[in-house]
Amino acid sequence: MSRRRTFRTLVGQKAGLVVPGAYDGVSARLVERAGFPAAYMTGYGASASRLGLPDLGFAGLAEMADHARNLAAAVQIPLIADADTGYGNALNVRRTVQAYEAAGVAALHVEDQAAPKRCGHLSGHEVILRGEFAGKIRAAVEARSDPDLLIIARTDAISAVDFDEALRRGEAAAKAGADVLFIEAPRAEAQVERIAREFDTPLLYNYAPGGRSPLLPFARLRELRYAIILLPVDTLFVAAKAVADFLRDLRAGDDVRSLADRYIAFGEFNDLIGVTAQLALAERYRDDGG
Repeated sequence: MSRRRTFRTLVGQKAGLVVPGAYDGVSARLVERAGFPAAYMTGYGASASRLGLPDLGFAGLAEMADHARNLAAAVQIPLIADADTGYGNALNVRRTVQAYEAAGVAALHVEDQAAPKRCGHLSGHEVILRGEFAGKIRAAVEARSDPDLLIIARTDAISAVDFDEALRRGEAAAKAGADVLFIEAPRAEAQVERIAREFDTPLLYNYAPGGRSPLLPFARLRELRYAIILLPVDTLFVAAKAVADFLRDLRAGDDVRSLADRYIAFGEFNDLIGVTAQLALAERYRDDGG
């Protein structure tokens, strides 16, 4: 089966797939090497790692689609990608879906925030009208050429309006053809449970460290039949702390040799990025002088 068909089948089981975020090609390969069934291209991490800027809409369609293409090409597992607001109106959403599909992603999510968008666990959100959001989801569904490409509808209405409006938007997105619903930032376990009761459509839970949602045990989310448990920025935060600690200790100790235990081995890293395989391929094409 294709990566998209495989992922669609896994999501349909509603078994709480744990999907770590990846912010670049190396982190995506590490997610794959660890044995996870899919990776997630985090918009927060893409903006931070690619631009050194917060997730406030600075990265546009061309940058994000290019980033998705690089991550999808780096791994064999399916990739979920953040497509923000779709970068405009319903017509822009159609182009976004086409660009992301060409990039090779298995799933993408489109949200109902008004520009400029922001991370779902910040404050000050504004959302577009519910009918406009439903139209954008319908445009996304109609724009895909591969029916196995999953369209994930994300609403930030809990933050921008209230919980009941978020449920109504989830219902509207499901009717518009969304394959997965992403009700962002529920505030309490009771809301998490209510979302699970309300919808038959597969659900995504954004397990954001330091965010507004309760970090329930994975087992509990599986009991509630959430299909995807997304760990959007964990790899980025872990990597940033490791690098910061290394640089702090290097500056303080003025001796890199004492920090040797912090390093991945040169050979192991070369294996991770495929040096041996690429050199073997180059040898295959070597000019033998004939």
